[in-house]
Amino acid sequence: MQAKTLPAGNVTVFQTRVYTLLLQIPEGKVSTYAALAKALQSSPRAVGGALRNNPFAPEVPCHRVLASTGFIGGFKGDWEKVPSGQNQTSKRELLAAEGVQLDEKGYLVDKSCWWDGFDVL
Repeated sequence: MQAKTLPAGNVTVFQTRVYTLLLQIPEGKVSTYAALAKALQSSPRAVGGALRNNPFAPEVPCHRVLASTGFIGGFKGDWEKVPSGQNQTSKRELLAAEGVQLDEKGYLVDKSCWWDGFDVL
């Protein structure tokens, strides 16, 4: 299988590292802010900051990152629902299209969808 490459763009070195790892998460699988942080020897908040500013979404799949509790977490810079609810709805739709189901409260239903096999170069 050919490795996916990051699109060209104006991002920091840390963002590049985060987005490169995101490309490793298979369709139909999800990971956590904490798993990404551990792979990068960083913090979940720093990872969240990079994801909040992902200019390549959804091609660089930040929607595949959930909170370690299995909660849907943030998307496009918003945690839980903004007044419109649009960001969480978009994240749910992207995950559902890949076969990842969340319950009505926003928690991962099938724990076999967890993935943390990051290959850090």
